Amino acid sequence: MTTNLEAAPAATNGKPPTADKLSIVMFSGTADKFIPLGVLAQAAAVMATDVRVFVTGFALLGFTKQHHDLPFPAELASMASALTQGMKQTHVPSWDKMLAEARGFGAKVYACSMMAGVMGLKKDDFNELIDDVVGAATFLQEAVGGQTLFI
Repeated sequence: MTTNLEAAPAATNGKPPTADKLSIVMFSGTADKFIPLGVLAQAAAVMATDVRVFVTGFALLGFTKQHHDLPFPAELASMASALTQGMKQTHVPSWDKMLAEARGFGAKVYACSMMAGVMGLKKDDFNELIDDVVGAATFLQEAVGGQTLFI
């Protein structure tokens, strides 16, 4: 029987995943998840890491031209105001500004074609942060050989 850890080197031609390639799958539509997306994508891109973000599920709503308020999970709702205030006081940029900077350093952000279709969204519905609408197979091909995070 092969475990996932045993199969991992086969996906990278027998080599361990490389630290100069980062793929992020963004599937959560809650506000608390968008902040680490921006932070990690920006930090990696600034460090000359090849960054690819695949946005799917309810996270797609954060990338549309039509504004959607991103909810905080119920267990964090009471802290949302303090978090927002703390970010302003410490001059932390918003998640979308961080992601825009990551894109300026070469990061690519893709919307999932299947979920976009299910939600009735077309490429023109997305804001300037989305580079293209692609399928999972395309994203997975670009992710081969690097680290993958799920947010």
